[in-house]
Amino acid sequence: MTASIWFSAVPAIQEELHFDGRRIRCFAERPASVYALLSDAAARCPDGEALIDGDLRLRWHEVQAQVEELANGLAAAGLRPGERVALVLGNSASFVIITFALARLGVIAVPIGTRSSAPEIAYMLQDSGSCALFCDLETVERLPDPALVPDVRLRVCLSAQPGFQALDEIAVAGRTGAPVAAHAGTEEDAAYILYTSGTTGRPKGAILTSLGVVHSAMHFETGMGMRSSDRCVISVPMSHVTGLVALVMAVVRCAGTLIIMATFKAKTFLELAEREHMTHTLMVPAMYKLCLMQPDFSGQGLQSWRIGAYGGAPMPPATIEALASTISGLELMNAYGATETTSPATMMPPGATATHADTVGIAVPCAEIFIADFDGTPLPCGTSGEIWIRGPMVVKGYWQNPKATAESFTDGYWHSGDIGTIDEGGFVRILDRIKDVINRGGYKVFSSEVEAVLASHPQVIESAVVGRPCPVLGERVHAFVVVRDGASADDLKRFCIEQMSDYKVPETFTISTEPLPRNANGKLIKRQMRDAVLAATPN
Repeated sequence: MTASIWFSAVPAIQEELHFDGRRIRCFAERPASVYALLSDAAARCPDGEALIDGDLRLRWHEVQAQVEELANGLAAAGLRPGERVALVLGNSASFVIITFALARLGVIAVPIGTRSSAPEIAYMLQDSGSCALFCDLETVERLPDPALVPDVRLRVCLSAQPGFQALDEIAVAGRTGAPVAAHAGTEEDAAYILYTSGTTGRPKGAILTSLGVVHSAMHFETGMGMRSSDRCVISVPMSHVTGLVALVMAVVRCAGTLIIMATFKAKTFLELAEREHMTHTLMVPAMYKLCLMQPDFSGQGLQSWRIGAYGGAPMPPATIEALASTISGLELMNAYGATETTSPATMMPPGATATHADTVGIAVPCAEIFIADFDGTPLPCGTSGEIWIRGPMVVKGYWQNPKATAESFTDGYWHSGDIGTIDEGGFVRILDRIKDVINRGGYKVFSSEVEAVLASHPQVIESAVVGRPCPVLGERVHAFVVVRDGASADDLKRFCIEQMSDYKVPETFTISTEPLPRNANGKLIKRQMRDAVLAATPN
């Protein structure tokens, strides 16, 4: 087992009992709730620039005032502590204000990805028992028929729309009505229900608590040395755990500045980062590569950029080297986590990326991680097995799904479903998802390893490797690859042959210039790709 040795500036940690007997490591001093993150930021830096959303610029005291007004209006509209409210919203300042208004009332927010279909949204509304929803003009057409979700009694749109209350109307009512005190809940109360990706079936609602969100925000603050002078561009969805916790909550915790992009476009991102003197962001490696592919990218104007965090996939060494050579002082830091760990479980220590680029760093201060065999027995250092994670940031279970909770948690440890190793220095390596390991004639092929090699090809934007059924070997390696400038399957095959064992080299390819299929949370849908390969494979 490993509990990380981190930085000298780590706050004091103590063992506590939570969630019906889990013994976990916690920061001894911490904000008491999600809402307390905001009230603390407004108290420390009232005039600090908080949110930038296009032409809108708000300071922390203005954000808190708008949150209080909206919370008063929502209370007058009948929302009560413990009720669930869905947010089918894109990135905006309104998303931030709404989520903290709900937190002030003790209402559980249910963020839903804007790419979700009407049937998917209907399922999450029904499963969570949401009594209200927020949407914007871009998502209003995706909502299910009201008859399918009769429990939704309050429907709010950011702009006036037939059948919806406008957000401004509720805020005005809160401005003129009686003030409502912040809800006095407990740290173990649910703050969010975030639905997992559902890549293998119906999504499950992970219950994120105030305890978990606060600890994750503090882990980012501690691990990345975040401070009130940081200016962070958010271009990943706020409805996903990465956007919500790693960016929104982390910036609120340090009372920095959150610069909001509705959607990521490399050219627009770089222009915004330069104009607003960005110091920090977190993106997936493909987004960094798209930035480097911009014809005029030189790093000029980005000298304020000090932290480039990433997750979700390995960063190709060529990308790391290219960024280091063009932006002096930029620290690239990998982080690994999931919805069930309220974002980070590991993080790269400062200065370690160059020597440990094939790892996801070490356990964050309050985490305990070990590698287990299929019976849950801890394995020796360096041995591969399933990664199990415990800590205050691990969710307490799945919403109204005791069976899934019992299957996925043991003594407070979440069974990640990822295969990995931990070395003597505590560095964690992710080898693959258990279900994504390809068995080629008895040889185990980790799809993530092949994807990492493909990612280092200069013409590859992203890739996904799956098993193709074979009557002789069981499975062969097939790669879906998104390219630019016409890279061919033969080019990619020759490239792989030079860098890996022959049995790992993809034998067949699907080459495209279109993005790979992703679900509403932005995760690759390998099931869909496997089905496509199966359909194209002769019987």
